[in-house]
Amino acid sequence: MRYFIELSYDGAAYCGWQRQREDPSVQQTLEQALTTLLRTAIEVVGCGRTDTGVNASYYVAHFDSDKALDCKQLVYKLNLVLPHDIAVSAVRRTQDNAHARFDAREREYTYFISQHKNPFKRYSAWQYYVSLDVEKMNKAAEVLLRYDDFTSFAKLNSNNKTNICHIKDACWQRSAENESLLIFKIRADRFLRNMVRAIVGTLVDVGRGRLTVEDFEHIVTARDLSLSSAGAPSQGLFLSDVKYDKDVYYVENQ
Repeated sequence: MRYFIELSYDGAAYCGWQRQREDPSVQQTLEQALTTLLRTAIEVVGCGRTDTGVNASYYVAHFDSDKALDCKQLVYKLNLVLPHDIAVSAVRRTQDNAHARFDAREREYTYFISQHKNPFKRYSAWQYYVSLDVEKMNKAAEVLLRYDDFTSFAKLNSNNKTNICHIKDACWQRSAENESLLIFKIRADRFLRNMVRAIVGTLVDVGRGRLTVEDFEHIVTARDLSLSSAGAPSQGLFLSDVKYDKDVYYVENQ
């Protein structure tokens, strides 16, 4: 039987989602907790990779069990044994062929920039105090919706089969509660490694006047990573949503 597990995590202490030989990862930590509670070796498959220091306010992974599980009780126990920087919100039975990565039809990332020094945002936002033209940044962000090859924002040596992504929305806004907090949201069917951070870093250069909107479009169409700006810091980036079709979930007595 297959289950989706929904969780959130602060990525500061981890080398990313994916299991590594020496460094701690979210995947490894979650697998150890499940293995301890279910008393059998559990392998977890995530909806995608997040890099070192990147956070997730909503992440989905799947695992298999040879017996039916009490999902609510498992959530309770997982949150007791997991470290303070990982929280499980739900465990849901799915169809046996459901896949957390390949069945995801849409993903959303959110990036936060704090324009004033804020001690409470130092681990969850880029502390960036330069004035930014949000209107120009949004005009540049609109360019992303007109193209689908994002080689200019793809990390080298990532072994991607394709750099094609279909971006459905990309927009900056100021927080309603805090005018000094900028929020960037971007949705697509898939993302490349380091893609969002590279896009944010380049859009910030538009906002501070180093690049024009036309320069940004040239960077996109050139398909040349050397033209994009330095990537934004990892602590401001959150995987914030993953969408699935309803039929991936198991309905009892269907």
